[in-house]
Amino acid sequence: QVQLVESGGGLVQPGGSLRLSCAASGSIFSIAAMGWHRQAPGKQRDLVATMANGGFARYTDSVSGRFTISRDNAKNTVYLQMNSLKPEDTAIYYCNAVSTSKAYWGQGTQVTVSS
Repeated sequence: QVQLVESGGGLVQPGGSLRLSCAASGSIFSIAAMGWHRQAPGKQRDLVATMANGGFARYTDSVSGRFTISRDNAKNTVYLQMNSLKPEDTAIYYCNAVSTSKAYWGQGTQVTVSS
């Protein structure tokens, strides 16, 4: 089992920045990739960014150039640096870890972009 704990959400004005963190514990040796998804009210949960163990990162088009995913393997933590935030980035952000056989999810952290 893998446990994921997110932090760093909050309220920010348009154009502002936030950094989300997700600390993994448990069977971390089984993790092949970690990333972030988000779910806005009334919408499905969608991929934001993901990073495989080898460091390859992938972003959804709407955040490319504004968001950066990174991992600190020594701390078993994945980060999402979000810059130039827009109201449409408002959502609950979920950390995700994928092993060869299972996907794990954090509890989610709210990000609200509003003036």
